[in-house]
Amino acid sequence: MLNNDVTVTGNIVADIFTSISTTDADFVVKLIDVFPDSLSYNKVDIYAETDPQWKYPMGGYEMLVHGEVFRGRYRNSYEKPEPFKPGAITEVKYKLGDIAHTFRKGHRIMVQVQSNWFPLVDRNPQQFIDIYHATDADFQKATIDIYHNAQNASKLILPVLP
Repeated sequence: MLNNDVTVTGNIVADIFTSISTTDADFVVKLIDVFPDSLSYNKVDIYAETDPQWKYPMGGYEMLVHGEVFRGRYRNSYEKPEPFKPGAITEVKYKLGDIAHTFRKGHRIMVQVQSNWFPLVDRNPQQFIDIYHATDADFQKATIDIYHNAQNASKLILPVLP
C-alpha cells in the first residue's frame, strides 16, 4: 500500500530475466493501479442525503494503466530475430511506451507478466518458426520462468516524478 501519491511519467522499461522450455515466447507486461479495498465514490456531498443509488463501490478494483506485448525472438534485433536456447536464462528488455499516471496514496502498484494476450495479439506457437504460416500442429506448450534474484533481477523501470 502506498504511503504517498506516486506519479509515473515517461517511458516504462521491462527488464525480464527468463528461461523457456521452447525456442520462442511472447512477453506481455501490464502495469496496474489497485484501488484500496474500502474505496467507493459517493455523490452524497452533491445530492445531500445518503442515498444508496449514488454510491459506487470501487474496493479492490484493478485498473490497467499500461500493457505491452513483445515477441521474444526480437529481443536483440528486429532485423535478425533469433531463437531462445531452451532452459538458458536470457534477458528480454524492451520499452513499454510513455505514460502519465498518479498512483494515489492507499493504492497499490501491481505488475503482471504473461505470455499470451489472445485475442488482442495473435498466438505464438512457442517455437521459432514462421508464425503466420503455422498450423494447429505447430503450437506447443511452453514452461516460462521469470527470475528475480541477486544474479537475475527482473524489474519494471518506472520514471517517477519527484
